[in-house]
Amino acid sequence: MLVRPKKHLGQHFLADPNIARRIVEGLRLPDGVREVLEIGPGMGVLTQFLLENPAYQTSVVEIDQESVAYLGQHYPALAPRIYATDFLKQDLGTMFPGAPLAIIGNFPYNISSQIFFQVLASWQQVREVVGMIQKEVAERLAEPPGSKTYGILSVLLQAYYDIEYL
Repeated sequence: MLVRPKKHLGQHFLADPNIARRIVEGLRLPDGVREVLEIGPGMGVLTQFLLENPAYQTSVVEIDQESVAYLGQHYPALAPRIYATDFLKQDLGTMFPGAPLAIIGNFPYNISSQIFFQVLASWQQVREVVGMIQKEVAERLAEPPGSKTYGILSVLLQAYYDIEYL
């Protein structure tokens, strides 16, 4: 069973396991963080590396029902922690009550800014975010104050997080 990317969801599946491993290796997990939420896992290329690390309590949130079925079939131990829903409509405090959290993913390009605004709504709970996003968006988020592309999302994210362009 293969899952086809759906343009209307902005899906672009990561295929290179070496890149996936590097993204997961970028996760540092600050003290006290065990919960790791992957946004938009698709066919689980990042997920497989997250599940290899017993220090991570991995959950995934996926809006695409075809991907949800694929993940449940290929990662049966993960099934109770697959949230078949739209991340942008979730309250992380309800999903993970009182738990500090790290977020990771190969974010759909068409909603990457919205994902970051959702993260900011839970900045006290979300301690770390590692994501693959469009180069231009990443550069804009990491821009210093006063630069031409420094904007509101840059200001807000830099107020609560250390931004690194990897």
